[in-house]
Amino acid sequence: MPDIHDVVILGSGPAGLTAAIYTARANLKPVVVEGEPSSTSDQPGGQLMLTTDVENYPGFVDGIMGPELMERFRDQAARFGATFVTRKATQVDLSSRPFRIWTDAAHDADADLEARALIVSTGARSLMLNVPGESRLLGHGLSTCATCDGFFFREQDIAVVGGGDSAIEEAIFLTRFARTVTLIHRRKELRASKIMQDRAFANEKIVFRWDTVVNEVVGDTKVSGLSVTNTITGEEDKLAFSGVFVAIGHVPNSGVFDGQLDVDEAGYIRTTEGSRTNVEGVFVCGDVQDHIYRQAITAAGSGCMAAIDAERWLEAAGHG
Repeated sequence: MPDIHDVVILGSGPAGLTAAIYTARANLKPVVVEGEPSSTSDQPGGQLMLTTDVENYPGFVDGIMGPELMERFRDQAARFGATFVTRKATQVDLSSRPFRIWTDAAHDADADLEARALIVSTGARSLMLNVPGESRLLGHGLSTCATCDGFFFREQDIAVVGGGDSAIEEAIFLTRFARTVTLIHRRKELRASKIMQDRAFANEKIVFRWDTVVNEVVGDTKVSGLSVTNTITGEEDKLAFSGVFVAIGHVPNSGVFDGQLDVDEAGYIRTTEGSRTNVEGVFVCGDVQDHIYRQAITAAGSGCMAAIDAERWLEAAGHG
């Protein structure tokens, strides 16, 4: 049987690594299951590993590259005694304590890790178009976060792909910076709420391209445009843009907890009283429970909350 750890943390984005820093400094010797380098949704470091310049994280006047920021988080956690398992959690058992975590797809009878307290920070992934050029140009003119990257596109012509509330919110936000924002939607009508549609239609900077799907993100080392097709006529076209924002939704990485942790209708884990879940001793932080802000700094803040909640819970249970 594996050793029983005071704290196991699932995920190594800003939330998980902040939780690791705080629990390590509390001498809880956390073990971080940081994900697999080959996975885009569960890779070590989370979504910031796919980001180039980060200019809105406090303390970095000249900005910092996303991977470098995550490396600093990790080094800081390791300095205080956190250890890391570079695998993905494939199964958990929260039905009894200690909690059991498997990190091998074979799912042997014996779990790989056991924990008195569990901090879930498995994040969320942006839904993508899955077209040529997309993965290659992600972070090089292609983005999934207007709040993060809109500033880089001042007085430029950019595109937003999507038709729901998220896409409209992104498009409206981006008009603060861009010269024009072209909203590309596969249908003739938006899925967004009426009030959001009214705001978009009233904004002179937003141009609508209806009944259109993206075939390819075009560009060598950075985005130069999109190849598109009209779904009604079948006509193909190439549109010039220096930036493209994909806004077709997010999916929380909560599937491994199906039937064990309470989630909302979109799959985000529900929390009460800070970071607590419906299972005593399980705490959650970051984008797997936050569908509103989705920023590195809010994720880090929630990681701090989860760590403090876990530390106090362990102490009250006689394990502190």
